[in-house]
Amino acid sequence: MKRIFQFATLVACLLCGVSSAVAESWYVGPNGTPDNNGTQQSPWDIESTLQGTRNVKPGDTVFLLGGTYRRRPDEKFVVRLAGQEGKPTHLRPAPGEHVIIDGGLTVQNPAEYLWIWDLEILVSEPDTTKTKPASAGSHPQDFKRPWGGLNVHGGAGCKYINLVIHDCRQGVSFWSGATDSELHGCIIYDNGWTGTDRGHGHAIYTQNKDGVKTISDCIMTGGRSYTMHAYGSSRAYVDNFLIQGNVAYNAGTFLIGGGRPSHNIRVLENYLYNVPLQIGYSAPHNEDCEVRDNLIVNTGMQIKNYRNVMKSGNLLLGRNEPRPSSEKAKIMIRPNRYDLSRAHVIIFNWARQPEVEVRLGSFLKVGDAFRIVDPRAMFGKPLLEDRYRGTTIRLPVKGDFVALVLLKENVERK
Repeated sequence: MKRIFQFATLVACLLCGVSSAVAESWYVGPNGTPDNNGTQQSPWDIESTLQGTRNVKPGDTVFLLGGTYRRRPDEKFVVRLAGQEGKPTHLRPAPGEHVIIDGGLTVQNPAEYLWIWDLEILVSEPDTTKTKPASAGSHPQDFKRPWGGLNVHGGAGCKYINLVIHDCRQGVSFWSGATDSELHGCIIYDNGWTGTDRGHGHAIYTQNKDGVKTISDCIMTGGRSYTMHAYGSSRAYVDNFLIQGNVAYNAGTFLIGGGRPSHNIRVLENYLYNVPLQIGYSAPHNEDCEVRDNLIVNTGMQIKNYRNVMKSGNLLLGRNEPRPSSEKAKIMIRPNRYDLSRAHVIIFNWARQPEVEVRLGSFLKVGDAFRIVDPRAMFGKPLLEDRYRGTTIRLPVKGDFVALVLLKENVERK
C-alpha cells in the first residue's frame, strides 16, 4: 500500500510539473483594469501588464484586444515582460484584431526572449513641420509632438516582428543594451520632422556592441532623414550587425558606420531604390565587412576605410545607366521567417511595363486565398484579393519599382 501511495504521489508531482509548464494566454484591453483577471471577458490594463507586474510566465502569450491604446503626456508604454531561451513570451494582437499603439513602446531590462508582433505604432498628433519647419537641432522646443515609435534600450534574445511604425518622430531606436535581438518584417514609413537646418528622425537609429543585432526583411520609405542610421560618435559602438533582405525606397541614406572603428558588419541581399548605401563614416579605419548580393538603383554604394572587405554579387545601376536587357523585370518574393502567411514582393520593372507578370507558386498553393497590399496601407483596401489558380498574376506597376506585401489567408503562424 505504501508503494502504491508513493507511486501515486510521484505521478501527481509529475502531472503538476507538466501542468505548470503549459503556456497560458492572457488578455489586455483598451478599457482593461488592474483588478481584472486577465481573461478575454475581464482583460487587464496595458500599463501594469507590460511592466511585468502580472503572473506572465515564459512561454505565455499576452493578447491585446482590438482598439487603440493611448496615454499622454508620457506616451510610451514601458515593456519589461520576459521569457526564457526556447520559451519566449509573446505580445501580439488577439486573433483577427487590429491594435494601435498611439504613442510608443519602450523595452527595458529585465525584458528578454520577448517577441512583439503585428502592432501598429503611430502618433496621432499632426506634424506641424509639414507647413512650418521647427527650430534647428534634434530637440527643438517649438515642436511638441510626442516622440513615439519603438524604443529598445534592453533585452536579450528579443524579436520585433511585422510591426507597422509610422508618423512618429523616429521609427525604431535600437540601442546597444539590446543584445542578440532582431527586427524582422517591419514596415517603417513617414517618420521624422523638418527643421530649419535639415530633416530629423530616422526609420531606424541603432548601435550595437555585444552579440549580433539583426535587421532583416523590413520595408522602409519616406521619412525626413536617414533610412538606416547605424551610427555613433567615437564613444559609441557600431559592431556585429547583420543587415539582410531589407527594402528601402525614396528615402534618405542607408548608413552603417560611425566615429569608432566597426567590425563584423554584414550587409546582404538588400534592395535600395533612390536610397544610397554607405558603409563606414568618419572612423579612420574599420575592420571587416561583408557586402554581398545587394541591388542598388539610381544611387550608389560607398565603403569607407575598411581593412578587410568581402564584396560580391552586388548590382549598382546609376540613374542614367542602362537596365539589364536579359529580363523585363526582376522580381523577388521573400517569405517571412516567422509568419508563414506573409511575404514581401519586390519588383524592379526594367522595361517600365504598365503591368508585370508575377509567379507566386513558390509561396502559394493552388486554391490559397491571398491579398496583396501597399506597405503604406497595411490595414486598408487590398490592391488585389483573389484565390491562387496556379497561373501568373498581372500587377500594375507605376514606374520602375514597387514593394508590396503578400498575405496568405487562414494560415497558422509560429
